[in-house]
Amino acid sequence: MLLDSVARQNLPPDEVVVVDGGSTDSTVELLRGWASRLPLRVIEAPGAMISRGRNVAIAATTAEIIAVTDAGVWLEPAWLSQLCEALRPDVDVVSGFFHPDPRSTFERALGATTLPQIGDVDPETFLPSSRSVLFRRVAWECVDGYPEWLDYCEDLVFDLALRRAGFRFSFAPGAVAHFRPRPSLRAFFRQYYLYARGDGKADLWRVRHAIRYATYAAALTLLVTRGRLGWLLLIGVAAYTRRPFQRLHARGLSPTEAAAAVAMVPVIRGVGDVAKMLGYPVGVLWRLRQ
Repeated sequence: MLLDSVARQNLPPDEVVVVDGGSTDSTVELLRGWASRLPLRVIEAPGAMISRGRNVAIAATTAEIIAVTDAGVWLEPAWLSQLCEALRPDVDVVSGFFHPDPRSTFERALGATTLPQIGDVDPETFLPSSRSVLFRRVAWECVDGYPEWLDYCEDLVFDLALRRAGFRFSFAPGAVAHFRPRPSLRAFFRQYYLYARGDGKADLWRVRHAIRYATYAAALTLLVTRGRLGWLLLIGVAAYTRRPFQRLHARGLSPTEAAAAVAMVPVIRGVGDVAKMLGYPVGVLWRLRQ
């Protein structure tokens, strides 16, 4: 799926490097089968985590401009051309965008709950996911690449390092990568637990996490006391789920799908927040021990 979408780019890449972190199936053979259609190099790096894999791939290229994406996505045909078009002389990093590619009602609800739409993005502050980003090689070298000490949130830490180093960003909303949301509540819980653990390891978003703990502490207090202020809890839940409901409405679901997805949104919000509240202190403890 990914390599097929790379082969269909209207601006063909000069080099394609894929790093395999130690698969035990036929992945490497399947990858090498694309060598006749792409200028492809496959590197086996058993045990490499995400950051290490990205750095190994970039180091293996000769390119001065690097476009990065992930396995498991598919790219729109104009993805690379849109990224390159936004790389003006006064720009060092181009943030692409991403859309969910759901295959069930749950995945639609999850995408609407957790992923921004174009209208939610402030181009001046947006930090790109490395499933859709382009940057100059000199920028990657300046910040010593992706942080190999970090297993999750590596692209966010990389983005922040680039901003601190003074590199200039632009936004290319037409450079779209599509990816499938997690297929189950359990997989989603694990994803957000690991993301929050990465936040704790990297010392990110202290205030944001503190607000979440305080908000849930207040909500639990209202539930326990059952006082006259209980209506505040309902207002808070409505406000917290308003934007996901708006995203669902814009996606034209059938009445049955819409009803099921609407019921799932508060559950997804709650599960995601619990995962974050459990994962963050684990990451903080790891950081303190280091």
